[in-house]
Amino acid sequence: MNSQLFTHVKYLTINELDKRWGLSINTVGFQSIAPHTDYPPKGHPSQYWFNPKLGRILHEYQLVYVTKGEGTFHSGSVKSTRVNSGTLLLLFPGEWHTYCPNSETGWDTYWIGFCGYFPDNLVKYDFSTKKVPVHEIGFNEKIVNLFEQAIDLVKQERTAFQQIVSGITIHMLGLIYYIIKNNCFEDKEIVAKIEKARMIMQEHSGGEACLKDIAGELNMSYSWFRKMFKQYTGLSPAQYNLQIKLQKAKALLISSSTSVKEIAYLLDFESPNYFISFFKEKTGYTPLAFRKMSHGKE
Repeated sequence: MNSQLFTHVKYLTINELDKRWGLSINTVGFQSIAPHTDYPPKGHPSQYWFNPKLGRILHEYQLVYVTKGEGTFHSGSVKSTRVNSGTLLLLFPGEWHTYCPNSETGWDTYWIGFCGYFPDNLVKYDFSTKKVPVHEIGFNEKIVNLFEQAIDLVKQERTAFQQIVSGITIHMLGLIYYIIKNNCFEDKEIVAKIEKARMIMQEHSGGEACLKDIAGELNMSYSWFRKMFKQYTGLSPAQYNLQIKLQKAKALLISSSTSVKEIAYLLDFESPNYFISFFKEKTGYTPLAFRKMSHGKE
């Protein structure tokens, strides 16, 4: 076994406290596979080593980031797929898969293996899916730096290292989700229009008629504007507008003596009673109770 291959590879223990954190790390590493060499190299623990022709099933999630070279990937949900430099693979517990570098090129890969109810929730609520485990995100220096930070921390294994590496992993998952979602919007003109709409809505949080006016100003039908806006923000224009109103209402209640009736009028609510009902539904407090609590009064 070439020990140099495993100088940047760690397999970790997890205690009961780590499990309660919500995401705990099982393994993290970097490995460079030279062209025309055996893969995978000997030395991985038995639960990780596998024959690429037979594949394997893990009991954890793994992010595998190919930063150099190319190869193939195949899983129970996806047919054999070419993997290039800049490809990120998300492996799922209980899902058969296999991957292998091209013998002519070899490859460099970073990976991190993890488990817990936090990643389980990402799958439960469709932030990630077994049907789409391959993501072409290109070379991203921020992601590489996060992998390097994780590797450095687990090498030291100081107390509470699991928690800080967990935070790095969550940051990485968030960054990857951000890149994937934004890559879906290749039409820069639509993105610019949605951003302009958000700016207008921040400045003028009016009613439904105002939203239709915004769509018209952007030369978009309201139905198309509403569809694109929700795809980009995760909220309909009306929902986004209500959230802006809520934040402005909170600011006015905290920083001014403006009456509830005046706030309802300023923010274009149908009536003061509707504003009070809406505010309590979203915050659990009436506007006056929220104002008193914010000022430190019972």
